[in-house]
Amino acid sequence: MAKNKTVFVCQNCGAESAKWIGRCPSCREWNSYHEEIIPGSAARETSALLTREKRKPEKLDDIRSDEFSRQKSGIAELDRILGGGIVSGSLILLGGEPGVGKSTLALQIALALKDKKILYISGEESEEQISLRAGRMKKSNPECYILSETELEKILVHTDNLKPSLIIVDSIQTISTSALESSAGTVSQVRECAAQLLKYSKISGIPVFLIGHITKDGTLAGPKVLEHIVDVVLYFEGDNNFVYRILRSVKNRFGSTAEIGIFEMIDKGLREVANPSELFINQHDEILSGIAIAATVDGLRPFLIETQALVSTAVYGTPQRSSTGFDTRRLNMLLAVLEKRAGFKLGVKDVFLNIAGGIKVSDPAIDLAILASVLSSNLDIPIGRDVCFAGEAGLSGEIRPVSRIEQRIREASKMGFKSIYISKFHRNLDTGGLDIKVTPVGKIEHLVRSLFA
Repeated sequence: MAKNKTVFVCQNCGAESAKWIGRCPSCREWNSYHEEIIPGSAARETSALLTREKRKPEKLDDIRSDEFSRQKSGIAELDRILGGGIVSGSLILLGGEPGVGKSTLALQIALALKDKKILYISGEESEEQISLRAGRMKKSNPECYILSETELEKILVHTDNLKPSLIIVDSIQTISTSALESSAGTVSQVRECAAQLLKYSKISGIPVFLIGHITKDGTLAGPKVLEHIVDVVLYFEGDNNFVYRILRSVKNRFGSTAEIGIFEMIDKGLREVANPSELFINQHDEILSGIAIAATVDGLRPFLIETQALVSTAVYGTPQRSSTGFDTRRLNMLLAVLEKRAGFKLGVKDVFLNIAGGIKVSDPAIDLAILASVLSSNLDIPIGRDVCFAGEAGLSGEIRPVSRIEQRIREASKMGFKSIYISKFHRNLDTGGLDIKVTPVGKIEHLVRSLFA
């Protein structure tokens, strides 16, 4: 019988060392090495539940891909991100900040699949707590089974007896296997439990959802190999101070990673936002200055968003520059371009910028809307409600073209906008049949003359 050995493992990156080290040479993290016991080969034998008849090599042309067809989750936003539905035998990892709604989304998936047998495994909550959350959602599923368990071997026994259509594990950091003597949540436990769940999923064809914790720097807790093991990695983003949540795919073996899903947190759980443009455009009783609408794209999804600017005289001597939802350094660059190329003296004024809805935007096409909102507030001249913008600003004052401009124009036309300002350097635009006026501008001074002449 092989003897157990001890090894020191970095809990941040998974690097191993024969002795304790104060600072990890791989990730440069201090005091991250912890001693773990690595069992011998006899203790790491594969569970009998995972033992099946041996497979043999098959020709690619003889493999039927329809055996791994997709099943709808009942949540349209999630299905679009996954590429059309949940693939049989897939392992999906969902990560996010504490309190963002990971467990709520997982429970809604379990309750939405009414014609499927679902096993929801919780290592953090009791059955009664999950029942209370399900009652708050006003939804039910007679085929949804709840199991509060943290030992992997017992979980596999229940799974093999129940044979569900979907398994949800909340969370992978709370699950441990008796094959390892380290505590739950360590690098070894997370890696071993994820590997065994992956093997069970591939053999049985049952898709598995894993909920993962994230570290203080925003990355998934545990070894990096965890993201390599799974088929799909989803990040649930949002702020507890705002009601909107964004679901992104950073890895997807069965579809595109360019899609996003938008949800709204309400008292009954998460509500899908089918048309985000309606949420991110505020309705005002009167036309106000300092407001401009940007036609932006996140991934493959176009939507309109409201930018709000306030320009006022600096009262405290040193002018302030503040932005919410937009890079402050890029805001300073745009203000310098306005002062140098358009002649507006903004160096002695306070400038505040806000992206409505509390979301963060990194699309460079929002530059034109920010310039318009700052100019509108500085001149105290409002911009029409039916005007939107899509263009990137260069340091020489030119308006540069942006990607997917036709999608942006179609989204603006669908939302009822009558005019959109874009770069004049776009070529071969196809806007036939759209009830919207496209106004091309080449430089910032052209935008100023067109809007505030």
